Amino acid sequence: YVDGLYLGVPPGPVLQNTGMKMKVVLERGDPAFKCSVNAGKKARKCDLGIKFRIVSEGEGDDSTSTSTSTTITKEMESVPLTSDDAIDTSVLQPLLTKSIRLEEGEALQKLQFDLEEKMASLAIGDSTNPSAPVAPVAPLANEKEKEMVVNAFEVEGKIDYNKLVDDFGSKLIDKELLARIEKLTVGRGTVPFLHRFLRRDIFFSHRDMTKICDCLENNEPFYLYTGRGPSSDAMHLGHLVPFLFTQWLQQAFQCPLVIQMTDDEKFLFKGQYDNDTGDNLDYFAQLTYSNAKDIIACGFIPEKTFLFSDLDYVGTMYPNIVRIWKAVTNNTVSGIFGFDGTSNIGKSAFPAIQAAPSFPSSFPVVLGADRVNGSFTSSPDAAKNHNMACLIPCAIDQDPYFRMTRDIAHKLVPKTHPLGGKPALIHSKFFPPLQGAEGKMSSSDVNSAIFLTDTPAEIERKIKEHAFSGGQDTKKLQEEHGANLDVDVSYQWLRFFLEDDEELVRIGKDYSTGSGEFWSTNKVKARLVEVLKGIVSEHQMRRKSVTDDTVREWMKQRSLL
Repeated sequence: YVDGLYLGVPPGPVLQNTGMKMKVVLERGDPAFKCSVNAGKKARKCDLGIKFRIVSEGEGDDSTSTSTSTTITKEMESVPLTSDDAIDTSVLQPLLTKSIRLEEGEALQKLQFDLEEKMASLAIGDSTNPSAPVAPVAPLANEKEKEMVVNAFEVEGKIDYNKLVDDFGSKLIDKELLARIEKLTVGRGTVPFLHRFLRRDIFFSHRDMTKICDCLENNEPFYLYTGRGPSSDAMHLGHLVPFLFTQWLQQAFQCPLVIQMTDDEKFLFKGQYDNDTGDNLDYFAQLTYSNAKDIIACGFIPEKTFLFSDLDYVGTMYPNIVRIWKAVTNNTVSGIFGFDGTSNIGKSAFPAIQAAPSFPSSFPVVLGADRVNGSFTSSPDAAKNHNMACLIPCAIDQDPYFRMTRDIAHKLVPKTHPLGGKPALIHSKFFPPLQGAEGKMSSSDVNSAIFLTDTPAEIERKIKEHAFSGGQDTKKLQEEHGANLDVDVSYQWLRFFLEDDEELVRIGKDYSTGSGEFWSTNKVKARLVEVLKGIVSEHQMRRKSVTDDTVREWMKQRSLL
């Protein structure tokens, strides 16, 4: 019996002062039943699981559930509830709020308030002595970490890419690797020069790219895999970045490419249900076809490219999806992606669907890697195709999906696979939104992006009105100090889309020193508008030739080998 503790059995009454001499014993033994806390590394919520037994006073923690149940039953029978046991509802009320009630919580809250008051007083100085110097405020221990949030679903704050590489465990693309890639592409005459994204450190990080180079040198086959989650009818320039680079990679390596359209994922994360009209799954299926036209217009090699919708193709991949489900625990998925008890089960299941195209056996027709009765060696060609490595170009926020994939990859490939089944990755930095060079561009804010459907007038208006400037407020200050190129969106966008390296260097030099032809923000913005108008108009012309029949042809299962 604990004073103030109530036993309620919904929907029955609250039983007060039961008279039972009980205690709560937390389960700390068997891992299958012990208390637990599940949360992703960057998650803002967690699942707290408290497992406990009720035992009568005097019993040890190792009491069996049978003896405990008997003891409680006897005591409940010996102390019946009477009409004199009034219920004090005022005591119950705090239990219905989120207020802190335990002494430890109140002490922690007071400590936090005291710290905030101290920091505030340091910031404003000593009010009793106006001449006293203002003490600098030391940053909180985790302030930098809180500024940057990067995961599969969220990108916010100022991005420290070196820290991301350390956190994720990938490697920077160094000069030696860059020279090796150039030798295996430009040196073989498949492309005239390295892509500007590589030259300018926009694709900057990798996993096992050196082993892909080994495959090239040894004439061992591999394929490219990338994708798109269709969340809007019109794609924007940020969406275009990975596809422009993938198109170059395909041309440079002359290899097959599979493109996954994750219409299922977008429904699971953004889908809605209406009592009158039902759900909007078909809406995301329609977006797949619309976005596919933009992707095809990027110039991929038709006979070497397979584009597929998860809603249509998932049955072919299903054996591998099941294998991945079997190999990955729910705790692993929750830890990586931050899913909790409020997430629908489809969210927890989806990472396996995005992982499946990393394995050639998910494409028995397209890549000729059929598993007859589960065998990797049903034929000499099949045995060779099961050993195909996979290279995934993507933004670095997608890396968590493939860290999970790489951990279990050996279970889905033959032991002779050159990478042990692990997909290789090459990561890009984020394309900044117009309002500031932090985070990444979003379709939800039309003024943060240039869409591939925008007119020349809309492009010019958005750049002039919304592109954040790193220039100074006045001509005099600009000439004295120049612009901050790191935060200037117009200059950063030119790094992505202006092909001429020498011109980019000249613009950067002029703008950062406030001198020369491109000394001012207006000059730089005008050059960016000119570049973007050309890129978008050319894309729109190519897209006009892509029909629904064209999309269906690209989505037809056929051999790419």
